Amino acid sequence: MSELQRVRGWADALIRHHLDPHFGAGAWTFGFDNAKRRAGLCNYTDKRITVSKYLAEKFEDDEIHQVLLHEVAHALAGPAAAHGAKWQRVARELGYVGGRTHEGEIAHERAPWIGHCPGGHEHFRFRKPVREASCAKCARGFSRAHLIAWQRRS
Repeated sequence: MSELQRVRGWADALIRHHLDPHFGAGAWTFGFDNAKRRAGLCNYTDKRITVSKYLAEKFEDDEIHQVLLHEVAHALAGPAAAHGAKWQRVARELGYVGGRTHEGEIAHERAPWIGHCPGGHEHFRFRKPVREASCAKCARGFSRAHLIAWQRRS
């Protein structure tokens, strides 16, 4: 599990080294966000790289460092690069090893709503479910036979 101060230090060092934050009003900055479904974000408009504080609390240092490299590569490659060849080249040069750093919800243990389907699958929600939902793992479309029963985490 990473300490937030250490993650901030890595991010600031990467930005200082690769993105030159001393470029006046165009300086890149770093911060933590409350995302629960993604690890990091490169905001080109605000020139800001963020990492989910929930991910930083949950995953190991190496995984978070890879997230930072991923986002810095986006900043260097530019918005038109997406995950294409240019971005991949830049990412490799930075030391990014590729692949996804996580699957699914990264902070499901913080979700206040837990659901179970008749097939035994667990589902998580951060907002109170307002409509009936069925398990997509058990049936392709909506199915009353596979309704999810929700309960608030205690």
